[in-house]
Amino acid sequence: MISGCSSRTQLEATGFRCIIMHPQLDRVRFDTCESLMDALEECHRQEFLKQALGSCNFEKDELAKCIHHTRLNDANERIKRSRERQKEYEKRRREREEEMYGKNNYLKKMIEQEAAKKTGS
Repeated sequence: MISGCSSRTQLEATGFRCIIMHPQLDRVRFDTCESLMDALEECHRQEFLKQALGSCNFEKDELAKCIHHTRLNDANERIKRSRERQKEYEKRRREREEEMYGKNNYLKKMIEQEAAKKTGS
């Protein structure tokens, strides 16, 4: 367990909770940053005075950078997948319209012209 917590059942029996340094971190999602997470947790197990004087700042900054880059890479991948899905959707929509109205929407244009003639006459 994290931050000196040995087991969840032991903690629940004593009424204490295990405090996690970065609850927003998911080790699966940020697997590239796992070694930095471990280093920061190990640093935070040191004496309080060392922590207060900033001995863990380097680890904290490196972890923040790693998380930031991982998050940006994930966001870029999601955007890329979304654009690919949108292209596929547009392709299927054009194919359906072409199937319904012919190539270059010929029938649709003819229908619109006939409707314009009727309303214009």
